[in-house]
Amino acid sequence: MKPLPEYVDDLPNICGHEADVEAVAADARTRSLFADRGGIDFGSIRSATAIALHQHQPLIPAGGGDLRSAALISNLQYMMENQHIGDNYNAPAFVWCYKRMGEFIPQLIGEGKSPRCMLEYSGTLLHGLRKMGEHHVIDALKGMTCNPDYNWAVEWLGMPWGHAVAPSTPVQDFRLHVKAFQHHFAAIFGWEALERVRGFSPSEMALPNHPDVAYAFVKTLVDCGFQWVLVQEHTVQQVDTGRHPERPHIPHRLVVTNSHGDTASIIAIVKTQGSDTKLVAQMQPWYEAQGLQRVALAGKSIPPLVTQIADGENGGVMMNEFPGKFMEVVGASSYTDTPMMNGSEYLEHLFALGIKESDLPEVQPLFNDRIWARIQPGDGPEKLEKAITELKQEDGRFHMEGGSWTSDLSWVKGYDDVLGPMEEASVNFNQKVLIPGVPTNDPRYRNALFHLMASQTSCYRYWGQGLWTDYGREICRRVNAILEQDFG
Repeated sequence: MKPLPEYVDDLPNICGHEADVEAVAADARTRSLFADRGGIDFGSIRSATAIALHQHQPLIPAGGGDLRSAALISNLQYMMENQHIGDNYNAPAFVWCYKRMGEFIPQLIGEGKSPRCMLEYSGTLLHGLRKMGEHHVIDALKGMTCNPDYNWAVEWLGMPWGHAVAPSTPVQDFRLHVKAFQHHFAAIFGWEALERVRGFSPSEMALPNHPDVAYAFVKTLVDCGFQWVLVQEHTVQQVDTGRHPERPHIPHRLVVTNSHGDTASIIAIVKTQGSDTKLVAQMQPWYEAQGLQRVALAGKSIPPLVTQIADGENGGVMMNEFPGKFMEVVGASSYTDTPMMNGSEYLEHLFALGIKESDLPEVQPLFNDRIWARIQPGDGPEKLEKAITELKQEDGRFHMEGGSWTSDLSWVKGYDDVLGPMEEASVNFNQKVLIPGVPTNDPRYRNALFHLMASQTSCYRYWGQGLWTDYGREICRRVNAILEQDFG
Protein backbone atom coordinates (compact mmCIF):
# COMPACT_ATOMS: atom_id res chain seq x y z
CA MET A 1 0.00 0.00 0.00
CA LYS A 2 1.35 3.43 -0.99
CA PRO A 3 2.55 5.65 1.87
CA LEU A 4 0.25 8.56 2.67
CA PRO A 5 1.56 12.12 2.37
CA GLU A 6 1.51 13.87 5.75
CA TYR A 7 0.03 17.06 4.25
CA VAL A 8 -2.43 17.70 1.44
CA ASP A 9 -2.93 21.31 0.33
CA ASP A 10 -1.17 22.49 3.50
CA LEU A 11 -3.65 20.61 5.72
CA PRO A 12 -2.91 17.43 7.69
CA ASN A 13 -3.97 14.26 5.88
CA ILE A 14 -7.18 13.53 7.79
CA CYS A 15 -9.50 11.98 5.19
CA GLY A 16 -9.79 10.49 1.72
CA HIS A 17 -8.28 7.02 2.29
CA GLU A 18 -10.97 5.45 4.46
CA ALA A 19 -10.97 2.07 2.69
CA ASP A 20 -7.19 1.68 3.09
CA VAL A 21 -7.32 2.68 6.76
CA GLU A 22 -10.12 0.18 7.43
CA ALA A 23 -8.28 -2.61 5.63
CA VAL A 24 -5.07 -2.06 7.61
CA ALA A 25 -6.91 -1.93 10.95
CA ALA A 26 -8.93 -5.07 10.14
CA ASP A 27 -5.88 -7.03 8.98
CA ALA A 28 -3.95 -6.16 12.13
CA ARG A 29 -6.65 -7.67 14.35
CA THR A 30 -5.78 -11.15 13.09
CA ARG A 31 -2.13 -11.11 14.17
CA SER A 32 -0.09 -11.08 17.36
CA LEU A 33 2.13 -7.99 17.26
CA PHE A 34 3.42 -7.43 20.78
CA ALA A 35 3.59 -10.58 22.91
CA ASP A 36 6.39 -12.38 21.09
CA ARG A 37 8.69 -9.37 21.11
CA GLY A 38 8.18 -8.33 24.72
CA GLY A 39 9.84 -11.36 26.30
CA ILE A 40 7.37 -11.60 29.21
CA ASP A 41 6.79 -15.00 30.80
CA PHE A 42 3.09 -14.48 31.44
CA GLY A 43 2.75 -17.74 33.32
CA SER A 44 5.25 -16.80 36.01
CA ILE A 45 4.79 -13.09 36.63
CA ARG A 46 2.79 -12.01 39.67
CA SER A 47 1.36 -8.71 38.41
CA ALA A 48 2.05 -6.04 35.79
CA THR A 49 1.83 -2.28 35.33
CA ALA A 50 0.65 -0.25 32.33
CA ILE A 51 1.06 3.51 32.13
CA ALA A 52 -0.12 5.88 29.43
CA LEU A 53 0.83 9.49 28.74
CA HIS A 54 -1.81 11.81 27.30
CA GLN A 55 -0.47 14.76 25.29
CA HIS A 56 -2.57 17.54 23.78
CA GLN A 57 -2.47 21.15 22.64
CA PRO A 58 -5.46 22.77 20.90
CA LEU A 59 -5.42 24.96 17.82
CA ILE A 60 -6.46 28.54 18.58
CA PRO A 61 -7.12 31.66 16.44
CA ALA A 62 -4.21 33.59 17.92
CA GLY A 63 -1.77 34.08 15.06
CA GLY A 64 -2.38 37.81 14.85
CA GLY A 65 -4.07 40.67 16.71
CA ASP A 66 -7.60 40.47 15.28
CA LEU A 67 -9.55 37.41 16.44
CA ARG A 68 -11.58 37.15 13.23
CA SER A 69 -8.56 37.08 10.93
CA ALA A 70 -5.90 35.54 13.20
CA ALA A 71 -4.18 32.42 11.88
CA LEU A 72 -5.18 29.11 13.49
CA ILE A 73 -2.02 28.12 15.38
CA SER A 74 -1.08 25.70 18.14
CA ASN A 75 -1.65 26.96 21.67
CA LEU A 76 1.91 25.73 22.22
CA GLN A 77 3.15 28.15 19.54
CA TYR A 78 1.26 30.98 21.22
CA MET A 79 2.85 30.03 24.56
CA MET A 80 6.30 29.88 22.98
CA GLU A 81 5.90 33.32 21.42
CA ASN A 82 4.43 34.89 24.58
CA GLN A 83 6.47 33.41 27.42
CA HIS A 84 6.08 36.61 29.47
CA ILE A 85 2.35 35.90 29.98
CA GLY A 86 1.16 33.71 32.87
CA ASP A 87 2.74 30.27 32.89
CA ASN A 88 3.62 30.33 29.18
CA TYR A 89 7.27 30.09 30.25
CA ASN A 90 6.57 26.34 30.44
CA ALA A 91 6.43 26.09 26.62
CA PRO A 92 10.03 24.87 26.09
CA ALA A 93 9.57 22.32 28.88
CA PHE A 94 6.35 21.12 27.21
CA VAL A 95 8.20 20.59 23.92
CA TRP A 96 10.75 18.47 25.79
CA CYS A 97 7.94 16.47 27.40
CA TYR A 98 6.43 15.71 23.98
CA LYS A 99 9.78 14.46 22.71
CA ARG A 100 11.40 12.70 25.64
CA MET A 101 9.84 9.20 25.38
CA GLY A 102 11.38 9.05 21.91
CA GLU A 103 14.75 9.31 23.67
CA PHE A 104 14.04 7.37 26.87
CA ILE A 105 12.79 4.16 25.21
CA PRO A 106 15.82 3.66 22.89
CA GLN A 107 18.20 4.59 25.73
CA LEU A 108 16.68 2.09 28.16
CA ILE A 109 16.54 -0.71 25.60
CA GLY A 110 20.16 0.08 24.72
CA GLU A 111 20.98 -0.43 28.41
CA GLY A 112 19.41 -3.89 28.27
CA LYS A 113 16.24 -2.95 30.14
CA SER A 114 12.60 -3.67 29.30
CA PRO A 115 10.63 -0.37 29.33
CA ARG A 116 6.97 0.07 28.40
CA CYS A 117 4.79 3.08 27.77
CA MET A 118 1.51 3.81 26.03
CA LEU A 119 1.21 7.15 24.24
CA GLU A 120 -1.78 9.22 23.20
CA TYR A 121 -1.13 12.42 21.20
CA SER A 122 -3.95 14.49 19.71
CA GLY A 123 -3.94 15.30 16.02
CA THR A 124 -4.01 19.00 16.85
CA LEU A 125 -0.79 18.63 18.85
CA LEU A 126 1.02 16.66 16.13
CA HIS A 127 -0.07 19.19 13.48
CA GLY A 128 0.88 22.09 15.75
CA LEU A 129 4.36 20.71 16.41
CA ARG A 130 4.94 20.28 12.68
CA LYS A 131 3.72 23.78 11.82
CA MET A 132 5.90 25.29 14.58
CA GLY A 133 8.95 23.70 13.01
CA GLU A 134 9.55 21.38 15.99
CA HIS A 135 10.43 18.58 13.57
CA HIS A 136 12.93 17.08 16.02
CA VAL A 137 10.00 16.05 18.24
CA ILE A 138 8.26 14.16 15.43
CA ASP A 139 11.60 12.66 14.36
CA ALA A 140 12.26 11.32 17.86
CA LEU A 141 8.77 9.83 18.05
CA LYS A 142 9.15 8.28 14.59
CA GLY A 143 12.50 6.78 15.50
CA MET A 144 10.96 4.96 18.43
CA THR A 145 7.70 4.05 16.67
CA CYS A 146 9.05 2.79 13.35
CA ASN A 147 12.26 1.04 14.45
CA PRO A 148 11.59 -2.65 15.26
CA ASP A 149 14.37 -2.54 17.86
CA TYR A 150 12.17 -0.24 19.94
CA ASN A 151 8.55 -0.30 18.78
CA TRP A 152 7.61 -3.40 20.79
CA ALA A 153 8.03 -1.31 23.96
CA VAL A 154 5.75 1.58 23.01
CA GLU A 155 2.06 1.36 22.22
CA TRP A 156 0.22 4.24 20.61
CA LEU A 157 -3.45 4.62 21.50
CA GLY A 158 -6.11 5.97 19.20
CA MET A 159 -8.07 9.06 20.14
CA PRO A 160 -10.41 11.62 18.55
CA TRP A 161 -8.24 13.81 16.30
CA GLY A 162 -9.32 17.12 17.81
CA HIS A 163 -9.57 15.92 21.42
CA ALA A 164 -13.38 15.95 21.35
CA VAL A 165 -15.28 14.64 24.36
CA ALA A 166 -17.64 11.83 23.35
CA PRO A 167 -20.69 12.64 25.55
CA SER A 168 -21.23 16.09 24.02
CA THR A 169 -19.88 15.63 20.49
CA PRO A 170 -22.44 14.68 17.80
CA VAL A 171 -21.96 10.97 17.16
CA GLN A 172 -21.35 11.31 13.41
CA ASP A 173 -18.66 13.94 14.11
CA PHE A 174 -16.99 11.79 16.75
CA ARG A 175 -16.64 9.02 14.18
CA LEU A 176 -14.96 11.50 11.82
CA HIS A 177 -12.48 12.43 14.59
CA VAL A 178 -11.57 8.76 15.10
CA LYS A 179 -11.05 8.12 11.40
CA ALA A 180 -9.11 11.37 11.00
CA PHE A 181 -6.71 10.36 13.75
CA GLN A 182 -6.06 7.02 12.02
CA HIS A 183 -5.39 8.82 8.72
CA HIS A 184 -3.08 11.40 10.25
CA PHE A 185 -1.20 8.81 12.34
CA ALA A 186 -0.63 6.57 9.29
CA ALA A 187 0.54 9.59 7.27
CA ILE A 188 3.16 10.46 9.91
CA PHE A 189 4.29 7.03 11.11
CA GLY A 190 3.30 4.66 8.27
CA TRP A 191 0.82 1.84 7.71
CA GLU A 192 2.78 -0.69 9.76
CA ALA A 193 2.66 1.61 12.78
CA LEU A 194 -1.11 2.03 12.36
CA GLU A 195 -1.49 -1.76 12.59
CA ARG A 196 -0.27 -1.56 16.18
CA VAL A 197 -2.85 1.06 17.24
CA ARG A 198 -5.41 -1.25 18.85
CA GLY A 199 -6.40 0.52 22.06
CA PHE A 200 -8.45 3.70 22.30
CA SER A 201 -8.18 6.50 24.86
CA PRO A 202 -11.27 8.73 25.11
CA SER A 203 -10.46 12.41 25.61
CA GLU A 204 -10.82 13.43 29.28
CA MET A 205 -11.72 9.77 29.95
CA ALA A 206 -15.28 10.86 29.13
CA LEU A 207 -17.47 7.81 28.54
CA PRO A 208 -21.00 8.51 27.25
CA ASN A 209 -23.70 7.02 29.45
CA HIS A 210 -26.72 8.00 27.38
CA PRO A 211 -27.58 4.57 25.86
CA ASP A 212 -27.86 5.80 22.25
CA VAL A 213 -24.65 7.87 22.43
CA ALA A 214 -22.78 5.09 24.26
CA TYR A 215 -23.84 2.58 21.61
CA ALA A 216 -22.67 4.88 18.80
CA PHE A 217 -19.37 5.40 20.64
CA VAL A 218 -18.63 1.68 21.01
CA LYS A 219 -19.83 0.87 17.50
CA THR A 220 -17.52 3.56 16.09
CA LEU A 221 -14.53 2.04 17.87
CA VAL A 222 -15.38 -1.50 16.75
CA ASP A 223 -16.07 -0.42 13.16
CA CYS A 224 -12.74 1.43 13.09
CA GLY A 225 -10.89 -1.74 14.13
CA PHE A 226 -10.11 -1.00 17.77
CA GLN A 227 -9.82 -3.97 20.12
CA TRP A 228 -10.12 -2.23 23.46
CA VAL A 229 -10.91 1.04 25.19
CA LEU A 230 -9.57 2.65 28.36
CA VAL A 231 -12.31 3.44 30.91
CA GLN A 232 -12.25 5.12 34.31
CA GLU A 233 -13.48 2.76 37.03
CA HIS A 234 -16.17 5.13 38.37
CA THR A 235 -17.80 5.65 34.95
CA VAL A 236 -18.93 2.02 34.61
CA GLN A 237 -20.89 -0.47 36.66
CA GLN A 238 -20.88 -4.25 36.66
CA VAL A 239 -23.92 -5.61 34.86
CA ASP A 240 -24.46 -8.35 37.44
CA THR A 241 -24.15 -6.19 40.58
CA GLY A 242 -24.75 -2.56 39.57
CA ARG A 243 -21.58 -1.59 41.44
CA HIS A 244 -18.25 -0.27 40.20
CA PRO A 245 -15.84 -3.00 39.04
CA GLU A 246 -14.92 -5.24 41.98
CA ARG A 247 -11.75 -6.44 40.22
CA PRO A 248 -10.53 -3.34 38.35
CA HIS A 249 -7.16 -4.91 37.60
CA ILE A 250 -8.54 -7.43 35.10
CA PRO A 251 -9.99 -6.61 31.67
CA HIS A 252 -13.76 -6.29 31.36
CA ARG A 253 -16.22 -6.26 28.48
CA LEU A 254 -18.05 -2.97 27.97
CA VAL A 255 -21.55 -3.85 26.71
CA VAL A 256 -23.93 -1.12 25.51
CA THR A 257 -27.51 -1.33 24.23
CA ASN A 258 -29.43 1.47 22.52
CA SER A 259 -33.10 2.38 22.50
CA HIS A 260 -33.66 0.38 19.31
CA GLY A 261 -32.41 -2.79 21.00
CA ASP A 262 -29.03 -2.94 19.21
CA THR A 263 -26.07 -4.12 21.30
CA ALA A 264 -22.33 -3.53 20.83
CA SER A 265 -19.36 -4.50 22.98
CA ILE A 266 -15.62 -3.91 23.27
CA ILE A 267 -12.93 -4.92 25.74
CA ALA A 268 -12.40 -2.35 28.48
CA ILE A 269 -9.14 -1.93 30.37
CA VAL A 270 -9.94 -0.14 33.61
CA LYS A 271 -7.98 2.91 34.71
CA THR A 272 -8.12 3.16 38.47
CA GLN A 273 -8.27 6.19 40.78
CA GLY A 274 -8.42 9.85 39.83
CA SER A 275 -6.63 12.21 37.49
CA ASP A 276 -3.66 13.31 39.56
CA THR A 277 -0.58 13.39 37.31
CA LYS A 278 1.51 12.64 40.39
CA LEU A 279 0.26 9.03 40.26
CA VAL A 280 2.04 8.40 36.97
CA ALA A 281 4.85 10.90 37.52
CA GLN A 282 5.87 9.02 40.68
CA MET A 283 5.06 5.63 39.09
CA GLN A 284 2.51 4.81 41.79
CA PRO A 285 0.85 2.07 39.66
CA TRP A 286 4.01 -0.04 39.81
CA TYR A 287 4.19 0.27 43.58
CA GLU A 288 0.52 -0.71 43.77
CA ALA A 289 1.24 -3.76 41.62
CA GLN A 290 3.89 -4.87 44.11
CA GLY A 291 1.14 -5.73 46.56
CA LEU A 292 -0.92 -7.86 44.17
CA GLN A 293 -0.94 -11.60 43.46
CA ARG A 294 -2.23 -13.66 40.55
CA VAL A 295 -6.00 -14.07 40.35
CA ALA A 296 -8.40 -16.56 38.77
CA LEU A 297 -10.34 -15.81 35.59
CA ALA A 298 -12.31 -18.40 33.62
CA GLY A 299 -10.48 -21.21 35.38
CA LYS A 300 -7.05 -19.77 34.56
CA SER A 301 -4.51 -18.06 36.78
CA ILE A 302 -3.64 -14.58 35.47
CA PRO A 303 -1.55 -11.61 36.68
CA PRO A 304 -3.55 -8.46 37.49
CA LEU A 305 -2.70 -5.32 35.49
CA VAL A 306 -2.59 -1.93 37.25
CA THR A 307 -3.36 0.71 34.61
CA GLN A 308 -3.09 4.48 34.87
CA ILE A 309 -3.01 7.44 32.46
CA ALA A 310 -2.00 11.06 33.06
CA ASP A 311 -1.12 14.20 31.18
CA GLY A 312 2.46 13.81 30.03
CA GLU A 313 3.41 17.46 30.44
CA ASN A 314 1.20 19.23 32.97
CA GLY A 315 2.52 20.05 36.44
CA GLY A 316 5.95 20.33 37.96
CA VAL A 317 6.00 16.73 39.16
CA MET A 318 5.36 15.38 35.66
CA MET A 319 7.75 17.84 34.02
CA ASN A 320 10.60 17.35 36.48
CA GLU A 321 10.25 14.16 38.53
CA PHE A 322 8.82 11.72 36.00
CA PRO A 323 12.00 11.11 33.97
CA GLY A 324 14.07 9.98 36.93
CA LYS A 325 11.26 7.96 38.46
CA PHE A 326 10.41 6.28 35.14
CA MET A 327 14.05 5.31 34.62
CA GLU A 328 14.27 4.00 38.18
CA VAL A 329 11.12 1.88 37.93
CA VAL A 330 12.01 0.51 34.49
CA GLY A 331 15.31 -0.62 35.99
CA ALA A 332 13.64 -2.13 39.05
CA SER A 333 10.85 -3.88 37.12
CA SER A 334 12.70 -5.27 34.09
CA TYR A 335 12.80 -9.09 34.00
CA THR A 336 11.12 -9.40 37.42
CA ASP A 337 7.77 -10.93 38.40
CA THR A 338 6.18 -7.43 38.36
CA PRO A 339 7.14 -6.08 34.92
CA MET A 340 5.77 -3.17 32.96
CA MET A 341 3.49 -4.17 30.06
CA ASN A 342 1.31 -2.40 27.51
CA GLY A 343 -2.41 -3.01 27.10
CA SER A 344 -2.45 -4.91 23.80
CA GLU A 345 0.57 -6.97 24.83
CA TYR A 346 -1.25 -8.01 28.02
CA LEU A 347 -4.40 -8.97 26.08
CA GLU A 348 -2.41 -11.03 23.56
CA HIS A 349 -0.91 -13.04 26.43
CA LEU A 350 -4.31 -13.37 28.11
CA PHE A 351 -6.05 -14.78 25.04
CA ALA A 352 -3.11 -17.08 24.31
CA LEU A 353 -4.07 -18.84 27.56
CA GLY A 354 -7.39 -19.78 26.01
CA ILE A 355 -9.41 -17.06 27.73
CA LYS A 356 -12.08 -15.61 25.44
CA GLU A 357 -13.60 -12.15 25.31
CA SER A 358 -16.90 -13.66 26.50
CA ASP A 359 -15.15 -14.80 29.71
CA LEU A 360 -14.53 -11.22 30.82
CA PRO A 361 -16.90 -9.69 33.40
CA GLU A 362 -19.43 -7.34 31.81
CA VAL A 363 -19.73 -3.64 32.59
CA GLN A 364 -22.07 -0.97 31.28
CA PRO A 365 -22.01 2.84 31.52
CA LEU A 366 -23.14 4.41 34.77
CA PHE A 367 -26.93 4.55 35.42
CA ASN A 368 -27.82 2.33 32.44
CA ASP A 369 -29.24 -0.23 34.87
CA ARG A 370 -31.82 2.27 36.10
CA ILE A 371 -32.95 3.02 32.55
CA TRP A 372 -33.36 -0.62 31.59
CA ALA A 373 -35.25 -1.30 34.82
CA ARG A 374 -37.87 1.18 33.56
CA ILE A 375 -38.07 0.50 29.82
CA GLN A 376 -37.08 -2.29 27.45
CA PRO A 377 -34.35 -2.15 24.80
CA GLY A 378 -36.27 -1.65 21.57
CA ASP A 379 -38.84 0.73 23.05
CA GLY A 380 -37.32 3.52 20.96
CA PRO A 381 -35.84 7.00 21.49
CA GLU A 382 -39.07 8.68 22.67
CA LYS A 383 -39.65 6.27 25.55
CA LEU A 384 -35.94 6.46 26.39
CA GLU A 385 -36.05 10.27 26.68
CA LYS A 386 -39.25 10.07 28.76
CA ALA A 387 -37.58 7.61 31.16
CA ILE A 388 -34.48 9.82 31.42
CA THR A 389 -36.61 12.89 32.20
CA GLU A 390 -38.52 11.01 34.91
CA LEU A 391 -35.34 9.67 36.50
CA LYS A 392 -33.77 13.15 36.56
CA GLN A 393 -36.87 14.53 38.29
CA GLU A 394 -36.82 11.75 40.88
CA ASP A 395 -33.09 11.90 41.63
CA GLY A 396 -30.92 15.00 41.29
CA ARG A 397 -27.79 12.83 41.06
CA PHE A 398 -29.01 11.02 37.97
CA HIS A 399 -27.52 12.41 34.74
CA MET A 400 -26.85 11.46 31.13
CA GLU A 401 -23.78 13.65 30.62
CA GLY A 402 -21.18 10.91 30.68
CA GLY A 403 -18.31 10.41 33.05
CA SER A 404 -14.76 11.69 33.03
CA TRP A 405 -11.50 11.74 34.97
CA THR A 406 -13.35 12.32 38.20
CA SER A 407 -16.78 10.96 37.17
CA ASP A 408 -18.46 14.12 38.45
CA LEU A 409 -17.46 16.64 35.76
CA SER A 410 -20.27 17.53 33.37
CA TRP A 411 -19.41 18.17 29.72
CA VAL A 412 -22.77 19.79 29.05
CA LYS A 413 -23.85 21.94 32.03
CA GLY A 414 -22.82 25.60 31.82
CA TYR A 415 -21.39 25.38 28.30
CA ASP A 416 -24.31 26.88 26.37
CA ASP A 417 -22.13 29.76 25.14
CA VAL A 418 -20.00 27.41 23.10
CA LEU A 419 -22.14 24.27 22.66
CA GLY A 420 -24.77 26.28 20.74
CA PRO A 421 -22.31 27.43 18.05
CA MET A 422 -20.71 23.95 17.99
CA GLU A 423 -24.08 22.36 17.37
CA GLU A 424 -24.88 24.85 14.62
CA ALA A 425 -21.56 24.16 12.88
CA SER A 426 -22.11 20.42 13.17
CA VAL A 427 -25.65 20.61 11.78
CA ASN A 428 -24.44 22.71 8.84
CA PHE A 429 -21.59 20.30 8.11
CA ASN A 430 -24.03 17.40 8.20
CA GLN A 431 -26.50 19.09 5.85
CA LYS A 432 -24.04 20.54 3.37
CA VAL A 433 -21.33 17.86 3.34
CA LEU A 434 -22.34 14.50 4.82
CA ILE A 435 -25.93 14.14 3.59
CA PRO A 436 -25.10 15.17 -0.01
CA GLY A 437 -22.20 12.68 0.08
CA VAL A 438 -19.35 15.04 -0.80
CA PRO A 439 -16.31 12.79 -1.49
CA THR A 440 -13.87 12.64 1.42
CA ASN A 441 -10.92 13.35 -0.88
CA ASP A 442 -12.47 16.64 -2.04
CA PRO A 443 -10.23 19.54 -0.85
CA ARG A 444 -13.35 21.43 0.29
CA TYR A 445 -14.34 18.47 2.47
CA ARG A 446 -10.89 18.31 4.08
CA ASN A 447 -10.82 22.03 4.83
CA ALA A 448 -14.29 22.05 6.38
CA LEU A 449 -13.57 18.89 8.40
CA PHE A 450 -10.28 20.29 9.70
CA HIS A 451 -12.00 23.41 11.03
CA LEU A 452 -15.00 21.48 12.39
CA MET A 453 -12.76 19.14 14.39
CA ALA A 454 -10.60 22.03 15.63
CA SER A 455 -13.76 23.70 16.95
CA GLN A 456 -14.75 20.61 18.95
CA THR A 457 -11.63 20.45 21.14
CA SER A 458 -12.55 19.88 24.78
CA CYS A 459 -10.67 23.01 25.96
CA TYR A 460 -13.46 25.22 24.60
CA ARG A 461 -15.98 23.41 26.80
CA TYR A 462 -13.76 22.82 29.79
CA TRP A 463 -13.44 26.50 30.67
CA GLY A 464 -16.97 27.44 29.66
CA GLN A 465 -16.41 31.20 29.57
CA GLY A 466 -13.86 33.93 28.79
CA LEU A 467 -11.17 33.89 26.11
CA TRP A 468 -11.36 30.15 25.45
CA THR A 469 -15.07 30.44 24.73
CA ASP A 470 -14.27 33.31 22.34
CA TYR A 471 -11.75 31.06 20.59
CA GLY A 472 -14.28 28.24 20.27
CA ARG A 473 -17.03 30.52 18.96
CA GLU A 474 -14.65 32.08 16.43
CA ILE A 475 -13.61 28.70 15.00
CA CYS A 476 -17.28 27.71 14.77
CA ARG A 477 -17.93 30.96 12.88
CA ARG A 478 -15.17 30.02 10.44
CA VAL A 479 -16.67 26.54 9.94
CA ASN A 480 -20.02 28.07 9.02
CA ALA A 481 -18.36 30.64 6.73
CA ILE A 482 -16.38 27.91 4.94
CA LEU A 483 -19.52 25.79 4.50
CA GLU A 484 -21.49 28.76 3.13
CA GLN A 485 -18.70 29.82 0.78
CA ASP A 486 -17.68 26.39 -0.53
CA PHE A 487 -20.97 24.50 -0.50
CA GLY A 488 -23.59 27.27 -0.85
